[in-house]
Amino acid sequence: MDVLMVTLLLGVLGLFILIPRLRKTDLGEKGRANVTTKAAKAYTKAEVSSHNKRTDCWIIIKDKVYDVSSYVEEHPGGDAILAHAGDDSTEGFYGPQHATRVFDMIEDFYIGDLEK
Repeated sequence: MDVLMVTLLLGVLGLFILIPRLRKTDLGEKGRANVTTKAAKAYTKAEVSSHNKRTDCWIIIKDKVYDVSSYVEEHPGGDAILAHAGDDSTEGFYGPQHATRVFDMIEDFYIGDLEK
């Protein structure tokens, strides 16, 4: 009976580990597909500049436009993300305060390119 209980417990724990990994992989694939379809949109600097509030926050990083409105409240650096809301945030984004994972995370917020 004890062996059966331990086996069942390990199986359940294994599912809790495996299922989130499958979801992340699945979402990652879908997220990447969406980035490709959104790439066709181009925004002027004037369009981006009008999105400069906590609840409507777009930023530019290396001539790409990102809508980070949903991330503002979660930003570990607090309101620092708002310093360049509606403007170019390239310098701040590549600062020493960011871990390398932000380079992957930012792609989830990509909405288009800055019009030349």
